[in-house]
Amino acid sequence: MTEPADDLFDLAPCGYAVLDADGLVLEANAELLRLLGRSRDEVVGILSLPQLLSVGGRIYLDTHVFPLLDIEGVVREIAVDVLDAHGTRVPVLLSANVDDAPDRRLIRVVLLEARDRRRYETDLLEAMRATESARQHAAELAETLQRTLVPPTPPSIEGLTVSAAYRPAGDGREVGGDFYDVFQIAGREWMVVVGDVTGKGISAALVTAFVRHTIRDLAMRVGDPSDLLHELNDALLAHDTERFCTVVVAKLCDEGGEWTVTGSVGGHPLPLLRHADGSVAELGRHGSLVGVISEPTFSTFEHRLVDDLLLLYTDGVIEARHERRLFGQERLEAILTSSAHDPDVVTSTVVEAVLDFQEGDARDDIAVLTFACDVTRPTAG
Repeated sequence: MTEPADDLFDLAPCGYAVLDADGLVLEANAELLRLLGRSRDEVVGILSLPQLLSVGGRIYLDTHVFPLLDIEGVVREIAVDVLDAHGTRVPVLLSANVDDAPDRRLIRVVLLEARDRRRYETDLLEAMRATESARQHAAELAETLQRTLVPPTPPSIEGLTVSAAYRPAGDGREVGGDFYDVFQIAGREWMVVVGDVTGKGISAALVTAFVRHTIRDLAMRVGDPSDLLHELNDALLAHDTERFCTVVVAKLCDEGGEWTVTGSVGGHPLPLLRHADGSVAELGRHGSLVGVISEPTFSTFEHRLVDDLLLLYTDGVIEARHERRLFGQERLEAILTSSAHDPDVVTSTVVEAVLDFQEGDARDDIAVLTFACDVTRPTAG
């Protein structure tokens, strides 16, 4: 059944008024009277629209709304405050149009209560502030974790030159899983580690910290590097995480002026050995990913360092991309061959080359660690 026009006016779910050319209220529906907290006799024929608005609303009505109605004949969704019978502000959205009848000009006004909308906008603003605060906190936490996970400089080791570099992806605000570590396990025994935990963010960083400190603990108790990786694999499987890692561990032993390297690789790029003549070879054999299967395969390699230089790195080096091209291992080996036989030079040259390849924008974390015996005689590069 169709409602009579008068009922539709009075029962409309919005404030509705008809004004004369001077803004006097000629008609007002039930919703408008509810917003105002006034009776029909207090409003119709008594008050004008400016009298129903706050001071700011009255000024805006005179300077913008009425002039726009004169020029364009319509205004839509103007935010103003009406005052109820107690002087309380009620936020509304005002829309109006002009009906120029032959005998007189009428202005139709619709007022939609906006208290919920304003509350929503306030809540949204607070949520945005909270999000920005959380983002800033996360960035600060990421920076703290980066400093914790990656030592700023390797320790000084008599008889060895050790150089390392770490470059986080992007702007460095998101903590990644790449790490390196160098620590002493006995009088003349040291352990070097380069690893990569899957994923990024705080949860990946927590697993990275777990892996790094587990390796430190195991290195004091487990002599063989492949046995160490088996123990690490068990620890990671028992840990409450689905993340896994790749890692290379190498134990350095000073045997009367000559250094022996004993190591093992778990799902990680193999170390690259650069001989004094510039030739390059891989060291060791690929092993299983760490923390994926219960019966992984790891093997131990041994090498007497003498005049060689050893490079350990994460896949952010060889898997660096530019457009559709990979940096690749061949490019890395070529750089290693042509570089001076110096760990500091090799480390900086590799990192700079990878960044240049990506035009300065690293898509993934980069960790590089290089070491060699101290030599007094110059060596051709």
